[in-house]
Amino acid sequence: MAVQQNKKSASRRGMHRAHDFITPPPLANEPSTGEVHRRHHVSPNGFYRGRKVLQTKNDE
Repeated sequence: MAVQQNKKSASRRGMHRAHDFITPPPLANEPSTGEVHRRHHVSPNGFYRGRKVLQTKNDE
């Protein structure tokens, strides 16, 4: 039977479990197009806070 050689501290045990409770990033709806995107990021169509800020392939 395997026996640990050194005790794992409470801090290291907590670090091991740190990724078990990661929550997904918050999402927002773009008011002009209605598409869902990550908050504080440009939407896939190039809109940010209701304004067109990037040219996309669909615009050409």
